[in-house]
Amino acid sequence: MALCVWQLAAVLIGNRLLLVGPIQAAKRLLELLGEKTAWQALGFTFSRISLGFLLAFLTALVLAALSARFPLAETLLRPYILAIQTVPVASFIVIALLWLSSRRLSVFISFLMVLPVLYANALQGIRSADRQLLEMAKVFRVPPARQLRCIYFPALHPYLRSASHVALGLCWKAGVAAEVIGVTGRSVGGMLYDAKVYLEISDLFAWTALLVAVSLLFEKLFLKLLDTLLTLAVTKEG
Repeated sequence: MALCVWQLAAVLIGNRLLLVGPIQAAKRLLELLGEKTAWQALGFTFSRISLGFLLAFLTALVLAALSARFPLAETLLRPYILAIQTVPVASFIVIALLWLSSRRLSVFISFLMVLPVLYANALQGIRSADRQLLEMAKVFRVPPARQLRCIYFPALHPYLRSASHVALGLCWKAGVAAEVIGVTGRSVGGMLYDAKVYLEISDLFAWTALLVAVSLLFEKLFLKLLDTLLTLAVTKEG
Protein backbone atom coordinates (compact mmCIF):
# COMPACT_ATOMS: atom_id res chain seq x y z
CA MET A 1 0.00 0.00 0.00
CA ALA A 2 2.78 2.42 0.91
CA LEU A 3 4.52 1.70 -2.43
CA CYS A 4 1.26 2.40 -4.28
CA VAL A 5 0.90 5.76 -2.53
CA TRP A 6 4.54 6.55 -3.32
CA GLN A 7 4.05 5.66 -7.01
CA LEU A 8 0.83 7.68 -7.20
CA ALA A 9 2.54 10.71 -5.66
CA ALA A 10 5.38 10.44 -8.19
CA VAL A 11 2.89 10.26 -11.08
CA LEU A 12 0.87 13.22 -9.79
CA ILE A 13 3.98 15.37 -9.27
CA GLY A 14 5.36 14.33 -12.65
CA ASN A 15 8.84 15.70 -12.01
CA ARG A 16 11.73 13.29 -11.45
CA LEU A 17 13.84 16.12 -10.05
CA LEU A 18 11.44 16.27 -7.10
CA LEU A 19 10.27 12.69 -6.66
CA VAL A 20 10.86 9.38 -8.41
CA GLY A 21 8.65 6.34 -8.08
CA PRO A 22 9.57 3.04 -6.42
CA ILE A 23 10.15 1.38 -9.78
CA GLN A 24 12.82 3.90 -10.78
CA ALA A 25 14.38 3.73 -7.31
CA ALA A 26 14.45 -0.09 -7.37
CA LYS A 27 15.99 -0.07 -10.84
CA ARG A 28 18.74 2.29 -9.70
CA LEU A 29 19.29 0.19 -6.58
CA LEU A 30 19.92 -2.90 -8.69
CA GLU A 31 22.37 -0.91 -10.79
CA LEU A 32 24.22 0.21 -7.65
CA LEU A 33 24.55 -3.39 -6.47
CA GLY A 34 26.48 -4.12 -9.64
CA GLU A 35 28.95 -1.27 -9.16
CA LYS A 36 32.26 -1.78 -7.38
CA THR A 37 32.37 1.80 -6.09
CA ALA A 38 29.00 1.33 -4.40
CA TRP A 39 30.24 -1.71 -2.47
CA GLN A 40 33.42 0.15 -1.51
CA ALA A 41 31.37 3.08 -0.18
CA LEU A 42 29.04 0.75 1.70
CA GLY A 43 31.97 -1.17 3.17
CA PHE A 44 33.66 2.04 4.30
CA THR A 45 30.54 3.38 6.01
CA PHE A 46 29.64 0.02 7.55
CA SER A 47 33.09 -0.47 9.04
CA ARG A 48 33.19 3.06 10.53
CA ILE A 49 29.69 3.06 11.99
CA SER A 50 29.87 -0.49 13.36
CA LEU A 51 33.24 0.34 14.96
CA GLY A 52 31.77 3.45 16.58
CA PHE A 53 28.84 1.47 17.94
CA LEU A 54 30.98 -1.36 19.33
CA LEU A 55 33.34 1.11 21.01
CA ALA A 56 30.37 2.91 22.56
CA PHE A 57 28.87 -0.41 23.72
CA LEU A 58 32.05 -1.47 25.52
CA THR A 59 32.71 2.01 26.92
CA ALA A 60 29.14 2.23 28.23
CA LEU A 61 29.51 -1.08 30.08
CA VAL A 62 32.75 0.06 31.72
CA LEU A 63 31.37 3.48 32.70
CA ALA A 64 28.12 1.96 33.99
CA ALA A 65 30.05 -0.52 36.13
CA LEU A 66 32.15 2.32 37.58
CA SER A 67 29.08 4.46 38.25
CA ALA A 68 27.27 1.57 39.95
CA ARG A 69 30.30 0.87 42.14
CA PHE A 70 31.33 4.47 42.85
CA PRO A 71 28.59 7.13 43.16
CA LEU A 72 31.19 9.86 42.62
CA ALA A 73 31.87 8.49 39.14
CA GLU A 74 28.19 8.82 38.24
CA THR A 75 28.14 12.39 39.55
CA LEU A 76 31.22 13.32 37.52
CA LEU A 77 29.86 11.71 34.34
CA ARG A 78 26.35 13.17 34.58
CA PRO A 79 27.04 16.65 33.06
CA TYR A 80 28.94 15.14 30.12
CA ILE A 81 26.22 12.58 29.39
CA LEU A 82 23.59 15.32 29.64
CA ALA A 83 25.56 17.56 27.28
CA ILE A 84 25.83 14.80 24.66
CA GLN A 85 22.09 14.17 24.92
CA THR A 86 21.06 17.81 24.49
CA VAL A 87 23.58 19.32 22.05
CA PRO A 88 22.47 18.88 18.38
CA VAL A 89 24.43 16.32 16.42
CA ALA A 90 25.24 18.92 13.75
CA SER A 91 27.11 20.99 16.35
CA PHE A 92 29.25 18.00 17.33
CA ILE A 93 29.97 17.25 13.69
CA VAL A 94 31.16 20.79 12.95
CA ILE A 95 33.30 20.88 16.11
CA ALA A 96 34.74 17.43 15.43
CA LEU A 97 35.75 18.50 11.92
CA LEU A 98 38.23 20.89 13.56
CA TRP A 99 39.97 17.96 15.26
CA LEU A 100 39.46 14.98 12.97
CA SER A 101 39.69 14.19 9.28
CA SER A 102 36.38 13.61 7.53
CA ARG A 103 37.22 9.91 7.10
CA ARG A 104 37.36 9.41 10.88
CA LEU A 105 34.38 11.59 11.62
CA SER A 106 31.65 8.94 11.37
CA VAL A 107 33.39 6.69 13.92
CA PHE A 108 33.54 9.48 16.50
CA ILE A 109 30.00 10.77 15.92
CA SER A 110 28.49 7.27 15.97
CA PHE A 111 30.33 6.57 19.21
CA LEU A 112 29.30 9.84 20.81
CA MET A 113 25.62 9.82 19.90
CA VAL A 114 24.81 6.34 21.20
CA LEU A 115 26.98 6.39 24.32
CA PRO A 116 24.36 8.07 26.59
CA VAL A 117 21.63 5.60 25.56
CA LEU A 118 23.81 2.56 26.16
CA TYR A 119 25.29 3.95 29.38
CA ALA A 120 21.94 4.84 30.96
CA ASN A 121 20.44 1.44 30.17
CA ALA A 122 23.51 -0.50 31.27
CA LEU A 123 23.55 1.38 34.58
CA GLN A 124 19.86 0.70 35.13
CA GLY A 125 20.39 -2.95 34.28
CA ILE A 126 23.19 -3.33 36.83
CA ARG A 127 21.07 -1.67 39.50
CA SER A 128 18.12 -3.96 38.71
CA ALA A 129 20.10 -7.04 39.79
CA ASP A 130 18.30 -8.96 42.54
CA ARG A 131 19.66 -7.66 45.88
CA GLN A 132 18.61 -10.80 47.73
CA LEU A 133 20.60 -12.95 45.34
CA LEU A 134 23.59 -10.64 45.76
CA GLU A 135 23.34 -10.91 49.55
CA MET A 136 23.10 -14.68 49.30
CA ALA A 137 26.12 -14.76 46.98
CA LYS A 138 28.05 -12.66 49.50
CA VAL A 139 27.12 -14.95 52.40
CA PHE A 140 28.16 -18.08 50.50
CA ARG A 141 31.26 -16.36 49.11
CA VAL A 142 30.33 -16.89 45.48
CA PRO A 143 33.23 -15.81 43.22
CA PRO A 144 32.76 -12.42 41.49
CA ALA A 145 32.95 -14.03 38.05
CA ARG A 146 30.07 -16.36 38.90
CA GLN A 147 28.05 -13.45 40.32
CA LEU A 148 28.63 -11.58 37.09
CA ARG A 149 27.46 -14.45 34.95
CA CYS A 150 24.54 -15.69 37.03
CA ILE A 151 23.16 -12.48 38.56
CA TYR A 152 24.30 -9.42 36.62
CA PHE A 153 24.15 -10.81 33.07
CA PRO A 154 20.47 -11.89 33.32
CA ALA A 155 19.61 -8.48 34.82
CA LEU A 156 21.53 -6.64 32.11
CA HIS A 157 20.19 -8.66 29.17
CA PRO A 158 16.81 -6.93 28.58
CA TYR A 159 18.28 -3.48 29.18
CA LEU A 160 21.18 -4.00 26.79
CA ARG A 161 18.88 -5.49 24.17
CA SER A 162 16.44 -2.59 24.35
CA ALA A 163 19.24 -0.01 24.34
CA SER A 164 20.97 -1.65 21.38
CA HIS A 165 17.72 -1.68 19.40
CA VAL A 166 17.39 2.10 19.84
CA ALA A 167 21.09 2.91 19.60
CA LEU A 168 21.74 1.05 16.36
CA GLY A 169 19.20 3.12 14.44
CA LEU A 170 20.54 6.33 15.96
CA CYS A 171 24.09 5.23 15.22
CA TRP A 172 23.48 4.86 11.49
CA LYS A 173 21.56 8.14 11.25
CA ALA A 174 24.27 10.11 13.05
CA GLY A 175 27.15 8.40 11.27
CA VAL A 176 25.78 8.98 7.77
CA ALA A 177 24.83 12.57 8.68
CA ALA A 178 28.46 13.11 9.69
CA GLU A 179 29.63 11.80 6.32
CA VAL A 180 27.19 14.07 4.47
CA ILE A 181 28.16 17.22 6.39
CA GLY A 182 31.85 16.31 6.30
CA VAL A 183 31.59 15.46 2.57
CA THR A 184 33.47 12.22 3.16
CA GLY A 185 34.64 10.80 -0.15
CA ARG A 186 33.96 7.17 -1.09
CA SER A 187 31.33 6.77 1.61
CA VAL A 188 27.56 6.41 1.60
CA GLY A 189 27.24 9.92 3.03
CA GLY A 190 29.47 11.21 0.26
CA MET A 191 27.30 9.45 -2.32
CA LEU A 192 24.18 11.04 -0.83
CA TYR A 193 25.84 14.45 -0.96
CA ASP A 194 26.75 13.94 -4.64
CA ALA A 195 23.20 12.83 -5.39
CA LYS A 196 21.91 16.07 -3.89
CA VAL A 197 24.42 18.25 -5.75
CA TYR A 198 23.76 16.62 -9.15
CA LEU A 199 20.01 16.24 -8.52
CA GLU A 200 20.17 12.47 -8.92
CA ILE A 201 16.97 11.81 -7.00
CA SER A 202 16.85 8.14 -7.99
CA ASP A 203 20.33 7.72 -6.47
CA LEU A 204 19.15 9.42 -3.30
CA PHE A 205 16.26 7.00 -2.84
CA ALA A 206 18.34 3.98 -3.85
CA TRP A 207 21.09 4.76 -1.35
CA THR A 208 18.51 5.42 1.35
CA ALA A 209 16.85 2.05 0.74
CA LEU A 210 20.23 0.33 0.81
CA LEU A 211 21.11 2.03 4.09
CA VAL A 212 17.85 0.93 5.69
CA ALA A 213 18.39 -2.66 4.58
CA VAL A 214 21.98 -2.82 5.84
CA SER A 215 21.17 -1.16 9.18
CA LEU A 216 18.27 -3.56 9.81
CA LEU A 217 20.44 -6.55 8.93
CA PHE A 218 23.23 -5.38 11.22
CA GLU A 219 20.72 -4.81 14.02
CA LYS A 220 19.27 -8.32 13.72
CA LEU A 221 22.74 -9.92 13.60
CA PHE A 222 24.03 -7.95 16.58
CA LEU A 223 20.97 -8.63 18.73
CA LYS A 224 21.15 -12.32 17.85
CA LEU A 225 24.83 -12.38 18.79
CA LEU A 226 24.12 -10.53 22.05
CA ASP A 227 21.35 -12.96 22.98
CA THR A 228 23.55 -15.95 22.19
CA LEU A 229 26.59 -14.74 24.12
CA LEU A 230 24.67 -13.76 27.24
CA THR A 231 22.65 -16.99 27.21
CA LEU A 232 25.80 -19.10 26.82
CA ALA A 233 27.54 -17.17 29.60
CA VAL A 234 24.67 -17.81 32.02
CA THR A 235 24.06 -21.47 31.15
CA LYS A 236 27.77 -22.27 31.28
CA GLU A 237 28.00 -21.21 34.90
CA GLY A 238 24.46 -22.17 35.83
